[in-house]
Amino acid sequence: MTELRQRVAHEPDAPPEDKESESEAKVDGETASDSESRAESAPLPVSADDTPEVLNRALSNLSSRWKNWWVRGILTLAMIAFFFIIIYLGPMVLMIIVMCVQIKCFHEIITIGYNVYHSYDLPWFRTLSWYFLLCVNYFFYGETVTDYFFTLVQREEPLRILSKYHRFISFTLYLIGFCMFVLSLVKKHYRLQFYMFGWTHVTLLIVVTQSHLVIHNLFEGMIWFIVPISCVICNDIMAYMFGFFFGRTPLIKLSPKKTWEGFIGGFFATVVFGLLKTVRMYPFQIHSIALSTFASLIGPFGGFFASGFKRAFKIKDFANTIPGHGGIMDRFDCQYLMATFVNVYIASFIRGPNPSKLIQQFLTLRPDQQLHIFNTLRSHLIDKGMLTSATEDE
Repeated sequence: MTELRQRVAHEPDAPPEDKESESEAKVDGETASDSESRAESAPLPVSADDTPEVLNRALSNLSSRWKNWWVRGILTLAMIAFFFIIIYLGPMVLMIIVMCVQIKCFHEIITIGYNVYHSYDLPWFRTLSWYFLLCVNYFFYGETVTDYFFTLVQREEPLRILSKYHRFISFTLYLIGFCMFVLSLVKKHYRLQFYMFGWTHVTLLIVVTQSHLVIHNLFEGMIWFIVPISCVICNDIMAYMFGFFFGRTPLIKLSPKKTWEGFIGGFFATVVFGLLKTVRMYPFQIHSIALSTFASLIGPFGGFFASGFKRAFKIKDFANTIPGHGGIMDRFDCQYLMATFVNVYIASFIRGPNPSKLIQQFLTLRPDQQLHIFNTLRSHLIDKGMLTSATEDE
């Protein structure tokens, strides 16, 4: 920053408007070209060893490569065991876990932005970020409760009112946050503040929206939750195994440790896993092939995307929550992409018209509207020959 000021002092005079905009740009941060070139040249920092002391002592005689292998392996088995436990505990616990994962992933990404620009001390940035998270969750989960628990909502008067005006309340809450952001704008920080406003909203789009789709998939049946997540886990493990033992050919510059051998080995292993794991019930085995293929061919691009994001900000992991694995977001970068695919797949090839939702909407109509729909439906069924004239007379 001192060098920038000295360089400006020796440059020829510029028009006042140019000086002010140039000053603002320098106060706000580096130019895009400076930032990109420094990000390209700067190596990723070496993270501190967060391995538990008991594992450090037990693996002290191994090389760093094999030590990392055992740490990742032990923690992976622990996470798989935890996954089976929460599945055993049922859908409600799963939804709570998804919510907790969402909050932790949001925290990790927002913290990166806060740390990168912490010196500017942007007003209300963290407060507004968490407020917008609350607003978006209120909107999505309110919609879910209304769709899947309609009878309960209509039975309780407070819930019925909240359901009726849900979208208006959600929009009002968002407008409050929007106005708070505008009031927080400070001269010479405008560009950074709008940048962080966009940062927050993109994080909400990536994390909250897709975690909401995980919940929707869960409501379609436990199998649509368990199989996709298991396929991604299998692909992560097998790609790492094949890459560790046979990897020689680099796959992508964003992730130098990823190899073609690991990518191809993970693909075949995941497809076989998808066939072996699922219920032997046609046509779900066909669906399982589609899910496992996506998990092994397209799913890894969620990890590549996350790798590019981390390299852009010169960090190795999103956090150090899980030794040997990084943060929660490091483990769920592919899961979120998979959740979106599963939701689109169900909507495109599985889900049909839902009679229960039609009945829910029918019951909310006025009596005269219900009678009109009833008469229209009866006439239609008589024309189709599904009701007799005797039934019509009755």
